Amino acid sequence: MPTSPASKPVTRARRFARRLAAVPLSPGVYLMRAESGDILYVGKASVLRNRLRSYFGSDSGLDPKTRTLVSHIADFEYIVTESEQEALLLENSLIKQHKPRYNIRLKDDKTYPYIKIDVNEPYPQVFVTRRTANDGARYFGPFASAGSVRKTLDLLKRLFPYRSCTKAITGTDDRPCLDFHIKRCVGPCIGAVDRDEYMHVINQVIMFLEGDTRGVVSGLDDEMMVASDALEFERAGALRDQLRAIERVYEGQKVLSMSGENLDVIAIASDRDEAWVEVFFVRRGNLIGRDHFIMAGARDEDASGILTQFIKQFYDSASHVPRRVLVPVEIEDAGVIESWLSERRHGPVNLSVPRRGEKRRLLEMVGQNAAEGLEQLKLKWLSDSDVMDSAMQQLQEELSLPRLPHRMECYDISHIQGTNTVASMVVFEDGKPKTSDYRRFKIKTHDKNDDFASMREVLRRRFSRLQKAVEARNDDEKSGEVTKTDSFGIVPDLVLIDGGKGQLSSVLQVMLELGVEGVPLASLAKQEEEIFIPDSTDPFVLPRGSQGLFLVQRIRDEAHRFAITFHRNLRSKSARQSALDLVPGIGPKRKRQLVRQFGSLKGIREASLDDLAASPGMTRKLAETVKEHV
Repeated sequence: MPTSPASKPVTRARRFARRLAAVPLSPGVYLMRAESGDILYVGKASVLRNRLRSYFGSDSGLDPKTRTLVSHIADFEYIVTESEQEALLLENSLIKQHKPRYNIRLKDDKTYPYIKIDVNEPYPQVFVTRRTANDGARYFGPFASAGSVRKTLDLLKRLFPYRSCTKAITGTDDRPCLDFHIKRCVGPCIGAVDRDEYMHVINQVIMFLEGDTRGVVSGLDDEMMVASDALEFERAGALRDQLRAIERVYEGQKVLSMSGENLDVIAIASDRDEAWVEVFFVRRGNLIGRDHFIMAGARDEDASGILTQFIKQFYDSASHVPRRVLVPVEIEDAGVIESWLSERRHGPVNLSVPRRGEKRRLLEMVGQNAAEGLEQLKLKWLSDSDVMDSAMQQLQEELSLPRLPHRMECYDISHIQGTNTVASMVVFEDGKPKTSDYRRFKIKTHDKNDDFASMREVLRRRFSRLQKAVEARNDDEKSGEVTKTDSFGIVPDLVLIDGGKGQLSSVLQVMLELGVEGVPLASLAKQEEEIFIPDSTDPFVLPRGSQGLFLVQRIRDEAHRFAITFHRNLRSKSARQSALDLVPGIGPKRKRQLVRQFGSLKGIREASLDDLAASPGMTRKLAETVKEHV
């Protein structure tokens, strides 16, 4: 008799019982392997035995991702370490080496570029490298992409006249290159400057990359004054132009008032299997740069877990660790990670969650940038026509649709305890939002706390309009006339409902009552992302990470966003309404007269019926209506 899924962890616990009992009560790293021998997951623990046992007991306390992981574990192994900190480093190394499926990890972490300045060379260059070494050179990074580092290099080259050539510098060349003539290089190749003068330029570059823009500006200002006093006006003019260029950049950086602090600010936005991590770099109180990184394998992980893995992997190779790192939530193993970062920095490092003040506002700004970045990533995905074709083909095949779902409509309900109940209709054509066809509905009938009834009303209104449009087209064809079709007259290739099997049955009832045929229906249940279709007792589950699943999730989320926005607007409008606005027969003019006569709504409520009836523009019948309503 086959083993039920629920009993698998217990079965494994029995199989591994002796081995688990022999696991030491020591810190270390453990590796979970699949039947094939592939490493599924790498983790660290302060007490190995306790952590490993937690995987093979009851699965009731496990989150969905861990439950799925456990169902695929065929074997495990572990490595004992002397301390939690050593375990942390080993865990990080193994994750980078094996890229396990169930670990959160930086995408392409081995390819991140750095800016390298080898100060041991006679005339150092400033260039890009993808490897760091303990060779005495200065490294700055990592940057998220080659594009990020190129932008920085372009800025540096505009501001500082260091050499961009790779030739051996002897100082005896006959002619300089174009960079010298346009004042982008100080010309060490022709002996225009000696090594000390050239190193002065390189030190300015290093100070700028470290965030000491104020020191660079001060130094250049002093040099300009010396050149001017010595009547070296051409040199003074060049220094002035350089100074102005740097000051323009400096003014762009001065958006903070952090009292000269050095800190990194990290925020995340996650969706499905990926998370967007935004990092702002603040040096000496100035925002000197920002970058973003993508974390893979983030499904079913909370913000704390994602941030923990990012911090471990990012700072393992970062060229600089600041005194303070701001994060939006408490991270796991904060004490161990702070100790490790302090060793890397050779000084104390604090991971903190600001609750108020300037730092909190800065963190919120970084969070907003993370959310915007993730949204742009989604839109970039949606703009890829090949990906969209693949997603629509997958939906057609999995849901047995009669045609490719070029036009999909999705509906969602929003309310708070039955108040201001609204619905949204969003439309995607060829996988992209068609906002001109979005529609909003106010629920007009029945108990507005009944989501099923609300969805029935919306679909009845929408497809009644479709029937009328079809009838009108048929009449026009008979008469030879041609009329423009509005969006309600277009037959969708797929109608998606936000909800489970009950919502689908409710909507199907409406379609049968109206006699609407040939419009495929499906509902998407949020918890397990199950898709229900008519005439099928079991739900469909599209493969996690598949293009088809991502598309229907995107449409569902957009319908939810559109409904929530409409609901909030209505709720805000309702909150601003006076009780007089709801009295039949009382318009803006009579409302103003009553308030002027009695001072306030309370005065109107306390006034006698005779006094109300005697007010300008009022009758006794209208006064009785006011009394009844207020």
